[in-house]
Amino acid sequence: MNDHRYQTGKNNLEKMNDNGFKRLKKSLDDIAPDLVRFVVEFPYGDIYSRSGLDLKSREIATVAALTALGNAQPQLQSHIEGALNVGCTREEIVEVIIQMAVYAGFPASINGITAAKKVFERLDDGK
Repeated sequence: MNDHRYQTGKNNLEKMNDNGFKRLKKSLDDIAPDLVRFVVEFPYGDIYSRSGLDLKSREIATVAALTALGNAQPQLQSHIEGALNVGCTREEIVEVIIQMAVYAGFPASINGITAAKKVFERLDDGK
């Protein structure tokens, strides 16, 4: 294991969501610890630490992509929360998701808005 990549990834993941790393480990560590390592090292250690975009821009792109995919609701919710934690506003997140109606269709956009609504409600309730 490359400890530098792992630590960099863990740090980036924690910047976006202080419980994100813990949730990832809890959900996968007992069955696929290597997958946890891959997720921490590659996207968060290698890609998210590149200098071309800041974390806010990366999270906007990720929310757009996950909305367009339409089949990754838990990950979309996690990245919506991460986007908020790195400086996105709720309005920006809603606009990105609405924009995806043009390219991914209304069902994907509606599902994305539903995911955002769940995150916003959870945060408003303090859970």
